[in-house]
Amino acid sequence: MVFGWIKRAVPRGLYGRAALILVVPVVGLQLVVSVVFLQRHFEGVTEQMTRSIALDLQLLRERLEAGGIAAAEDVAGPLELTLAPGTVPDWTARRSDRRLFYDFSGRVVIRTLRDMVPDVTWVDLYGDTRTVSLNLTYGTGESADVSFSRRRVSASNPHQLLVLMVFSGLLMTAVAYVFLRNQLRPIRRLARAAEAFGKGRVVDYHPSGALEVRSAGRAFLDMRARIEQQIEQRTLMLSGVSHDLRTPLTRMKLALSMADETTETAELTRDVEDMQGLIDTFLDFARGDAQEDPEHCDPAEIAARVVEDAARGGGAVELAAPADCPEVSLRPQAVRRALANLVSNALRYGTRARVGLRVTERQVRFSVEDDGPGIPEDQRDRALTPFARLDASRNQDKGSGVGLGLAIANDIARSHGGRLRLTDSADLGGLKAELILAR
Repeated sequence: MVFGWIKRAVPRGLYGRAALILVVPVVGLQLVVSVVFLQRHFEGVTEQMTRSIALDLQLLRERLEAGGIAAAEDVAGPLELTLAPGTVPDWTARRSDRRLFYDFSGRVVIRTLRDMVPDVTWVDLYGDTRTVSLNLTYGTGESADVSFSRRRVSASNPHQLLVLMVFSGLLMTAVAYVFLRNQLRPIRRLARAAEAFGKGRVVDYHPSGALEVRSAGRAFLDMRARIEQQIEQRTLMLSGVSHDLRTPLTRMKLALSMADETTETAELTRDVEDMQGLIDTFLDFARGDAQEDPEHCDPAEIAARVVEDAARGGGAVELAAPADCPEVSLRPQAVRRALANLVSNALRYGTRARVGLRVTERQVRFSVEDDGPGIPEDQRDRALTPFARLDASRNQDKGSGVGLGLAIANDIARSHGGRLRLTDSADLGGLKAELILAR
C-alpha cells in the first residue's frame, strides 16, 4: 500500500525524476545538518549563556535575601536586570512556564534556569519574545519579578546560517539541473526519434551526449536501417514474385478467352480470377505503406471517401463522424486501404455496416461495425494473422476472402504506432473493428 502510493507520487517524466534525484539529497542533507548540528550547536550556546545569567540571578537573590528589593536594585542596574515586586499571572494556575511551541532554545533556557536557580517560580518566554521574565522567591514567602533581554541567553541571528544553507542549496541545485538537462536532452531526442519511427515516420537524428547515450543512439540507427532494409527487400521480393506470377496468369486468361465456352473453361476462368485477386491482395499486404510519406490530412474526409466508395458498390454503409476534425499526420492511402478492407469484410459477412471516427489528443480511432455473426473472442488474435481463415464461424453467402484483410489493416495500424482491436458491436450486434492510430 505504501509503495503503491510512493510509485504514484513519483514523477513519470525524465526531467521530473532527475529533479527529484537532485532535490531530495540536498533537502535531506540540509535537514540533517539543521536538526543534528545546528540544534546541538545552538542549544549548547544557549545553555552556556543561560548559565552566565543564572550566576547574576543567584547574586540578585542573595541581595534580596539580605535587604529586599531596595537593597537588590543597586545590583540589578549594573547587571542589566529589571526588578519589580512579585506578581502571580493568571496563566500560572495552568502551567508554571510559558514558551512558543517552536521555541526550542527556550526549552533549554527554562531548564537551565530552574537547575541553577531553584527558587524560580515561573519563567515566561511567551508574552514578549524579546524578553525573559521570571519570578524569584526569597525570605518568608516574598517574591520579585525579574526581566532581561532575550539576547543575553540566545545566540543572535541563528537563522542566518539556515538562510545561507537554503540559498546555497538552491543555487547548487539550479547549477546541477542545468548540467543535467544538457545530459538529458540527447536522451529525449533519442526517445522522440524512436517514438516517431514506431509511428512510421523517420526523423533526422544524430547521436550526441554521453558515451552511453551515443552508443544507444548508434544502436538505434543501425536497428532502424536494418528494419528499413528488410521492409524494402520484402517489398521488392514479393513484388517480383507477384509480377512473375501475373505473366503466366495473363497467358492462361488469354488461352481461356480463345477457347470454346464450356463448363470447365468457366470454372478455370473463375479460378484464374481468384488467383489474380489473391496476388493483388498479397501485393497490397507486402507493399503496405512503405512507399508513402506521412502528410497532414482530415481523417473525416478519409472515412467519408471509403463510405462513398462502398455505397457506390451497393453496400449499406453509414458514417458517424464529427463535423469538424483537426488535421493529423497520417498516410492517407494506407489508412484508406485499411478502412476499405474493414468495410469490405463487414459487408461480406453482414448486411450493413457503420463507420465511426473519434479524434483525441493522442489517438485517432476509426471503427467499423457490422450486423454479422462476429468473431469468437478466443479466435480474434488468430484473425489478425495473415491468411487466417475463420469461415467456419462466418457467413459464406457473399464469398470468402483470402485471409489478408484484417492482417493488412493491422499492419497499417502498427506502422502508425497503433493497433487493430476486435470487439463486439453493442449497437449492430456483430463485429466491431477499431483502427487505433497514434497521433
